[in-house]
Amino acid sequence: MSRFTIRTLRPDDAAPLLAFEQANRAWFERHIDRRPDDFYSVDGIAAHVAHFLGEHAQGRLHPCVIVDEQGQLIGRANLKDIDGQTHTAEVGYRIGQQQAGKGLATAALHHLIALAHDEWQLASLCAYAIDGNAASIRVLERCGFVRGRAVPDIAVVEGNVVDGHAYALELRAAGVDSAL
Repeated sequence: MSRFTIRTLRPDDAAPLLAFEQANRAWFERHIDRRPDDFYSVDGIAAHVAHFLGEHAQGRLHPCVIVDEQGQLIGRANLKDIDGQTHTAEVGYRIGQQQAGKGLATAALHHLIALAHDEWQLASLCAYAIDGNAASIRVLERCGFVRGRAVPDIAVVEGNVVDGHAYALELRAAGVDSAL
């Protein structure tokens, strides 16, 4: 795998993010809910980035981008719904089609786990995966997430309503304190 950097989203990421999302739209829509058409525009991405940065400033979201050694945006990873009261958050990631299967999602999830522990002092993380998205499920399990409750009708993928499962990681129980 080539070198890459995972860092917090910045306002100047809007144009590369739009290019990334447009280039991978069909790929993503085969695996997860589709985004509204207006998302794939300069204004749509600008609003998305502004919203994510606002949520980050308020301590509810930690949005990250993954860039290769040439500075090309190749993926995203987020801590979402950060809850300082319960010390929990949800993780999510999107890896571009050309980078899939190269360990990038696993590296991104390890990064989110470290952020959750070190920066946000969270106790547990959750994730949701569509049944049949074997690659995403492997990444979650490789990183210590445990499959939990079934979630019916979790998403609409290619016009079909699909089911999924919740996954959880207890950071202290997983040895994150000593591993990081």
